[in-house]
Amino acid sequence: MTRIIKKVSLKTGLPPGSLVHIGKEKVAKTTITILDYNEEGYSETRDASVDECLTRSKDNTVTWVNVSGIHETAVIEKLGTSFGLHPLVMEDIMNTTQRPKIEDYETYLYLVLKMVYTDEKSDDMVEEQVSVILGDTYVISFQENGRDVFDKIRERIINKRGIIRKSGADFLAYAFVDAVIDGYFEVIERFEDMIEFLEDKVITDPSPENLKVIHDTKMDTILLRKSIWPLRETIGFLERGESPLIRKTTLVYLRDVYDHAIRLIDSVETIRDMLSGMLDIYLTNVSNRMNEIMKLLTIITTIFIPLTFIAGIYGMNFRYIPEISKRWGYPAVLGLMIVIVLFMLLFFKRKKWI
Repeated sequence: MTRIIKKVSLKTGLPPGSLVHIGKEKVAKTTITILDYNEEGYSETRDASVDECLTRSKDNTVTWVNVSGIHETAVIEKLGTSFGLHPLVMEDIMNTTQRPKIEDYETYLYLVLKMVYTDEKSDDMVEEQVSVILGDTYVISFQENGRDVFDKIRERIINKRGIIRKSGADFLAYAFVDAVIDGYFEVIERFEDMIEFLEDKVITDPSPENLKVIHDTKMDTILLRKSIWPLRETIGFLERGESPLIRKTTLVYLRDVYDHAIRLIDSVETIRDMLSGMLDIYLTNVSNRMNEIMKLLTIITTIFIPLTFIAGIYGMNFRYIPEISKRWGYPAVLGLMIVIVLFMLLFFKRKKWI
């Protein structure tokens, strides 16, 4: 289960703009990939240097600079300074506790997104922060590691699928947002399948193992909610077209992805309500089971109270007890006990207690 509240004490007392990496180092080395393209063709440079980013082509092309690994301060600072990024932007890029947001710096837009996916080995949900810089002819993406949901976008560019090669940098930024949203849908579908499985289990087998699954899923849902809710505000800013960097032809696609974000919010709220209801059902079933056990023990105890009373009387060590000297005394007492048991069982049955 991903940690919801992350520590930010490393920045305590530091001045604004201080570059300190907050989060886990998920890759050993920061790598840069440059993909420069237009309608006619593309060129890709792997393991590029910061200097190669500055010598990119500017003639009717869109440049995508993808940075994997944000823990190397020197690389982030040099790249940010080269592109004229504000120190607070570079600070936020290295801080993985950021809330999804968008900031307008006139010459570029700064977006923070939370990307989620399912780890294939542990089957846990993994969250990763993605920072996106949208300029007039370039887009810079910063990721915590090399595992991303942007591979399909890269394939579309290389194989010239769709209109991405015919569009500008703003459409590429839209494609990033759309890919992140699609990643959320995949995780939510997994949650929905898990909830369908848990619904039957919670009713038929309210075991502690199922309770742990419900709790972990609920915590992941809270994390999803924290990442998805701010997307409505972020995409809403892009969809309104308030920045000159967003072309009118891209607005219709942004409206579509805005609708997807609203659907995500509705889905997360529905899942959260279902998990809360499922937890109530679990607690109710456990309580009912305990009540049934206590009911059975109470009935058994109630039946044995008069039997114990009779046995106690005839177990006293008095010398003269009339029934002891009688030949029919023992079977008469046993018969009385049987009659009492049958009468009490019949009484409980008529009261519908058993």
